[in-house]
Amino acid sequence: MKIDSGAWVVVCDGAKALVLQNAGNRKTPSLKTKEVYEQDDPKTSDIGTDKPGRSFNSMSNGRSAMEQTDWHDQSEQRFLAKLAVRLDKAVLGGEMPSLIVVAPPRAIGVLRKEFSKHVRQAITGEVEKDYVKMPIDEIERHLAD
Repeated sequence: MKIDSGAWVVVCDGAKALVLQNAGNRKTPSLKTKEVYEQDDPKTSDIGTDKPGRSFNSMSNGRSAMEQTDWHDQSEQRFLAKLAVRLDKAVLGGEMPSLIVVAPPRAIGVLRKEFSKHVRQAITGEVEKDYVKMPIDEIERHLAD
């Protein structure tokens, strides 16, 4: 994948985001950390303690359980929505000429829904992989392949 000079590469999942910038050129990219965002990973009992509710059927005495709320999923979606807002500000402020997004498929799906028209136009590539825990030089190697 060709990474333009000055382009941002956002490597993220639902709890951590690395905003990297190419300080090199297209032939020899050199990714440098620009920003890092991390979200605490609290225990489920600290996020929400409600048990799933039960509903009564109107026609009989039967009851049915409601689906359990996935507090971690909601937290991850809020984190990714905040990241999308930050990227929108960066595009509108002229901080980046182009953007490459690297995230697991589920996170990319959430981001796609959250990205503004301006961010979508700035995206030059997407990689559906989870590289957020890798060292930056390893991320460079994977993107160069």
